[in-house]
Amino acid sequence: MQLRTKLEQLPDPIIDILKFIREKLPFANKYNSEFSFWKSRLEIDKGKFDNRHYEKLLLAMAEEKNDSFLSEKIVADFGCGPRGSLVWAKSTKLKIGIDVLVNMYADEFKDNIISHDMIYLQSTEKVIPLPSNFVDIMFTLNAIDHVYNFKVMCDEIIRVIKPGGEFIGSFNLEEPVTSAEPQSLNEQIIMDNLLYAFDIVSYRITKQGPRSNKYLPFFENKLHYEKGEKGILWVRARKN
Repeated sequence: MQLRTKLEQLPDPIIDILKFIREKLPFANKYNSEFSFWKSRLEIDKGKFDNRHYEKLLLAMAEEKNDSFLSEKIVADFGCGPRGSLVWAKSTKLKIGIDVLVNMYADEFKDNIISHDMIYLQSTEKVIPLPSNFVDIMFTLNAIDHVYNFKVMCDEIIRVIKPGGEFIGSFNLEEPVTSAEPQSLNEQIIMDNLLYAFDIVSYRITKQGPRSNKYLPFFENKLHYEKGEKGILWVRARKN
């Protein structure tokens, strides 16, 4: 008797368990790796996540001096982590952190995340549970290479941004695949799967800075990049 036939004869509860394992097992290493990173980060931050750097970094990505461009806007951060990436944005109408590990963050980092004045929304590898055309401005910082279903999640980011809304993203380029980062990105992949749906407002690319501050070339305005080398792409674009 073939294995498939034998499996079909198993009781329904056993079949359901096997299906669950088959669906979830590929993500286990990635999620464990990501969660371990945030636990170690909390230890470094001595029990309270330090999020002061996000203001300078995200404003630099947007090429803005302050958060006034976010006034009364629905602002989201895709792949936000538990650190309070939007806590600095005081003028928004609503702040949403989107992440696949929100349930784990809520269990492990409760006191931190409830202090961030943000809604933490759990995504899946297939859907961002928001209405279409809902978000005014979507940030993402070194997060889209962490997804398994790259095209699907790019489509989801496009879907939830309003027409005329903005996408502001930072992408690591030409990095090898790891357990936490199953995508290796380049300019063409990003354009073909995500940026095609937007009108480019700002497009800056450079090789990575020193390990202590890989974004330093952007702040020093010393941008240099050769195709195929490890780099960082900063984009601001408007949904067409």
